[in-house]
Amino acid sequence: MQLGTLMDHLEFEDDAAAALEALGDIVLFTAVQTVGERFDETPGAYVAGAASRFATQASDEDWLNLMTIMERSDVPARAALVRMIRWSLARDAAEGTQQPAGQCSCGSGHGGCHEAAH
Repeated sequence: MQLGTLMDHLEFEDDAAAALEALGDIVLFTAVQTVGERFDETPGAYVAGAASRFATQASDEDWLNLMTIMERSDVPARAALVRMIRWSLARDAAEGTQQPAGQCSCGSGHGGCHEAAH
């Protein structure tokens, strides 16, 4: 699966939820569920938003890292999904101590970028 196709599929909450479930990583799922709850999001909505935020906010270094991870992986789509989710979780966790409840790391207001994923 090409990266563009993966990103297209992740725009939809149901597809994003299925992709997260297919990873079979209970620790990652729990982290997504916990952080998503801060923004009143289901895990699927959080993953869809994470992919969108990565696409629009990741630095050149983040993109280079993603490409390297995908190139070295036997399952590039899985590697890309995990990287985008972890990137988003890290940003939301780092900003969590500075942001009011319900406001994400994008800084666009109350759940701004997260609400766009619904």
